[in-house]
Amino acid sequence: MIPSSYPPKDEIARLTARMLLEIEAVHFNADEPFTLASGLPSPTYIDCRKLISFPRIRATLMDFLTVTVMRDAGFEAFDNIAGGETAGIPFAALVAERMALPMTYVRKKPKGYGRNARIEGAMSEGQRVLLVEDLTTDGGSKLSFVDAIRETGATCAHTGVIFYYGIFPETVKTLGDHGVNLHYLCTWWDVLAEAREQGAFSKATLDGVERFLNDPRAWQEARK
Repeated sequence: MIPSSYPPKDEIARLTARMLLEIEAVHFNADEPFTLASGLPSPTYIDCRKLISFPRIRATLMDFLTVTVMRDAGFEAFDNIAGGETAGIPFAALVAERMALPMTYVRKKPKGYGRNARIEGAMSEGQRVLLVEDLTTDGGSKLSFVDAIRETGATCAHTGVIFYYGIFPETVKTLGDHGVNLHYLCTWWDVLAEAREQGAFSKATLDGVERFLNDPRAWQEARK
């Protein structure tokens, strides 16, 4: 069912950050940094996949993502909801259910046998597709999914995510240059603010995280 409540964006951001902290999807450790998929170190790590195990939070955030996309992109803007393999698949299914639209998913690469397809499900030429993912960092990983969608003759001008890092200035430009608009619920800045409000981590830890957020590239270069 399509949600009919439209909280202000700042309230959506605050509540999303609160929920991520509540289920311990947020991890901060400046002393023993995490290694990101890029191979670079980070004192922050977010595990949005945990959300699928918490029905009340999961449902609320999917309502938030649905109304955010509809408010920003339009109420009749899409014909198909596509999830990126693998983390985006459950969230795409939940958003598609709310918007009463077909759902598909996009493989990271062809499976190597059978139809050798990257698109699973029914996607047709001319359809307007929303790409749903759990998060985005610098936006680069989204481009391959978008290209696979466009190869079917469909269009993809929007991607919706639960979490956007919000610290790499090139992200919006990278996506924008590819003709893709980004919609999201919260960023690391929202999580940091809520973590300070709750006292969820020590002040020293949060101060260290803030230093990283203010200049992530310099922080990573110093710790390669």
